[in-house]
Amino acid sequence: MTTVAHEHVLAAARRIDGLALRTPVLEISPGLFFKLELLQHSGSFKVRGAFNRILSAGELPAGGVIAASGGNHGLAVAYAARELGVRAEIFVPEVTSPVKVAGLEALGAHITQTGAIYAEAAEAAAKRAAETGALAVHAYDQSEVIAGQGTTGLEIVEQTGGVDTVVVAVGGGGFAAGVTLGTASTAGVSGAGPRIVAVEPERIPTLRAALQAGRPVPVEVSGVGADALGASKIGGLAFEILSGPRVESALVTDEAIVAARRTLWQRHRIAAEPAGAAAYAALLSGVYTPSPGERVAVVVCGSNTDPATLAA
Repeated sequence: MTTVAHEHVLAAARRIDGLALRTPVLEISPGLFFKLELLQHSGSFKVRGAFNRILSAGELPAGGVIAASGGNHGLAVAYAARELGVRAEIFVPEVTSPVKVAGLEALGAHITQTGAIYAEAAEAAAKRAAETGALAVHAYDQSEVIAGQGTTGLEIVEQTGGVDTVVVAVGGGGFAAGVTLGTASTAGVSGAGPRIVAVEPERIPTLRAALQAGRPVPVEVSGVGADALGASKIGGLAFEILSGPRVESALVTDEAIVAARRTLWQRHRIAAEPAGAAAYAALLSGVYTPSPGERVAVVVCGSNTDPATLAA
């Protein structure tokens, strides 16, 4: 039985109300919606989970909060900490975008850049947390973080009037798991709610590999989405949720992600980072094709990118 449920998402929504933004939904054609989480504070959905984790902890240690991140989670924790008057220490890997490092600096976080990939930065952060006693805010594998991210799913249902399918990107899985819970039916019907199409890059297939193995397993990390979708293994809590009957796994190429990012900018003037365009890539590339009349919400989840690259 999962340790995170729909009611935890509802509690998170009450807890972070007025702190996280209620981001808009744009209907770009009849029955096709963009949920614009890239307009969230700090440029991604992750601020929802950061606020919920910190506020759920009660009295915080003198060391404040600590997190490891490919960039977006660190920005979210730094933003939440600043708004709550808490010290934040953020560990990021060497592949982290300079745009995201500059954002962390602007938010006043104490930054350590170490390791080639997220997993190595996370190991260093865990060691530091043990030394300082700081509250660890995990990027994706904590119940409070998943519940906070799930408030996006609540908003999708409310703002669209209900959809048949939600298409969402997967890295460590916390966001997709939260959206799965947030969009669940409150009627007590097991498995009820829209289909979740969980999209990940072919070069970082954490969920697909776990589904095939029956458990979370490590994968190699590379490609255009590595700085935001670069977890080397799906989170245990996320896997428990995403292995349910409502979830469908989908893989997209780096080329499809780049094309989707370009299309978001050229057609809609939406400035997404590669990971933020991954979900839309599944539709544009034909990896997921909606049925006639199907109502679909695509989550555009992040904007922390260099705008100069959008015209390339």
